[in-house]
Amino acid sequence: MSKWRLVTSGIPQGSVLGPALFNIFVSNMDSGIECTLSKFGDDTKLRGVVDTLEGRDAIQRDLDRLERWAHVNRMKFNKAKCKVLHVGQRNPKHNYRLGEEWIESSPEEKDLRVLVVQRMLAAQKANYILGCIKRGANSRLREVILPLYSAPVRPHLEYCVQLWGPQYKRDMELLERVQRRAMKLIRGLEHLSYEDRLRELGLFSLEKRQLQGDLIAAFQHPKGAYRKDGEGLFIRECSDRTRGNGLKLKEGRFRLGIKKKLFTVRVVRHRLPREVVDAPSLEVVKARLDGALGNVV
Repeated sequence: MSKWRLVTSGIPQGSVLGPALFNIFVSNMDSGIECTLSKFGDDTKLRGVVDTLEGRDAIQRDLDRLERWAHVNRMKFNKAKCKVLHVGQRNPKHNYRLGEEWIESSPEEKDLRVLVVQRMLAAQKANYILGCIKRGANSRLREVILPLYSAPVRPHLEYCVQLWGPQYKRDMELLERVQRRAMKLIRGLEHLSYEDRLRELGLFSLEKRQLQGDLIAAFQHPKGAYRKDGEGLFIRECSDRTRGNGLKLKEGRFRLGIKKKLFTVRVVRHRLPREVVDAPSLEVVKARLDGALGNVV
């Protein structure tokens, strides 16, 4: 049994029942909400489409409802951390208030540790950690450098890459430069080019690894664990042709070129062998995909 403790904000660290009890306590927070309300722990996110004045008024009404809910349940929103993030080129950027205080606008915000605006911040962090490894590692053998690169460095370059993946070649090159720098640390491969080093070590370039992650995530939606959610993401192409695999996804048409870089669009363009698409499980897909991508330049 835990001792009683006064909690003024958030969830007590180390508590077993705290997060579960807190979720139960805030379960009715979205009652009557017109827009979309997302809750993750003690973080709350309200979002809506504001292409008309009615959209603006709907968000403000929801903010008023949240403020009343907090007052009735004797809770307080940390208004110093509340921000408005305007998305879209033609966003009217209206002002909103929570209670009597106006909410400050912010050009960028973290969402589950993903800061989409500063996409190159990942390369900076990875380079910093790689520099620490270079100064602190006594050995330059592949058995030492590869685990040190794979564990603390590469995750910074690939975390949630399906969402914020670089859209321009210069951005991908900036990320690739980190891995190229890491491969130069390995002793005995100095005479080889970057591509030959990766081939010798059995590795893929970051661009090919991103493609691999895209295709694995795409498999999860039509056939894997997220099959139900995938019904709204992808459109299956109806065809009577007997050649090729049995799962073909239709590529949509967009007026804006930037939408062609979205995850749900870029994965549709790649044609995979039948043995990859018809794999019975995710583990088999990963193994067969490695072989298929090994032949891709």
